[in-house]
Amino acid sequence: MVAAIVWVVPAQASDVGKRFAPEMRTVVDRVTGRPLKILTSGVSSDSKIYPTHRQWTMDGNWIVFRSSNRAASATPQAFVVNEITGDIVQITDSVGVNTSGLNVAKLSNKVYYTRQPGEGVGAELVEIDLGPLLEDSLKGQMRAGGYERIVATMPKDGSVTQGFGLDADEKTAYVSFTQRKEPPRAPGALAPQVPSGIRSVNIATGATKVILKTPWLIGHLQANPLKPGEIMYCHETGGDADQRMWLVNGDGTGNRPVYVEGPDDWVTHEQFADADHVIFNLMGHTMKLRQRPSGIMVVSLRDGRIENLGQTDSTTVTRSELKYFNSVNIPQDASNTGGYWHNGVTYDGHWAAGDDFDGNVHLINRRTGKRTLLTAGHRMRPDHAHPSFSPDGTRVLLQSGMMTDGKTLSLVIAPVPDDRDL
Repeated sequence: MVAAIVWVVPAQASDVGKRFAPEMRTVVDRVTGRPLKILTSGVSSDSKIYPTHRQWTMDGNWIVFRSSNRAASATPQAFVVNEITGDIVQITDSVGVNTSGLNVAKLSNKVYYTRQPGEGVGAELVEIDLGPLLEDSLKGQMRAGGYERIVATMPKDGSVTQGFGLDADEKTAYVSFTQRKEPPRAPGALAPQVPSGIRSVNIATGATKVILKTPWLIGHLQANPLKPGEIMYCHETGGDADQRMWLVNGDGTGNRPVYVEGPDDWVTHEQFADADHVIFNLMGHTMKLRQRPSGIMVVSLRDGRIENLGQTDSTTVTRSELKYFNSVNIPQDASNTGGYWHNGVTYDGHWAAGDDFDGNVHLINRRTGKRTLLTAGHRMRPDHAHPSFSPDGTRVLLQSGMMTDGKTLSLVIAPVPDDRDL
């Protein structure tokens, strides 16, 4: 299917380009003594992009993030914050912005997102030309024609668009969808299973094509950031899937499992570690799971070899945050043995990072095997820390409830120490 590509002209006044006063300040980690740069204060309910996707713009100066209430409309919108000056700029101001699906280009200063109409079908894939937007915002002279291009409109066939990934060559987007609307999900409950699928979208022409369908719910979808034409997606259950990670080619061929799971493996939070490897968590938060290897793992997509980057000590977990976790998957008592929960990675094979159930973020030197506590006390509420490395591997971006005692999140930068300082 080919969708017409149009430039969007705002019908009314827009807050795209609106600037917010810097909230940036530096604090010292009480446990590690390391400086932390607070980019957003927690006055608004801000969140970083999920760790599976790029955080920084091509020029390395801006971090793209999302907020549920910072906009004057009090609706979810996308923003950028300048890591040097602290300036914050709003970059979307539309109804139905899916802020959980932001994709930041690495070959151009563009951002992509999906926008859902009120009825939830026929979503639009939208491109933002970020360079001129930020230049005009600084001058205070926003152009009437806006800065967005509708790349494609998804078919109005009853399917509901979910997340998407931008191919390494940025010529194609891969968009996941449910074949029908999901039933309601109770807080903390497992995810209802709905048949799903993946569409490819040609960024230049807007042509869409279904390349894969599944009988179960697709969760996180990501394109290989270094090798065009390869997609990883997961079977999302809200708990422990029989086989979570899957890989498929961009044309729909070669669909296959990644890391074939055993009956006692609990796999989650996968992302590409480089062109040929995936990093993921083999959970160890129960006594049963700790009776076998667990921790942060790296698996080769080419020959299946496994590298275990280690696990936290189950005897030192404080369980200080457990009472705030509303999930059928997380024990609320002494049987919870904690461990790594999410991960981050640099594509050069040097660093990995992992947050744990106590709100700490650990740094792992993959070249030496040494593990170091990078920063502590980030509360893991109202969401988890989700560490992500800067493209040059010198900084870790996380979201933290530390500044507001878990009421809202702040975006925080933790510098990666020099090898000689560890």
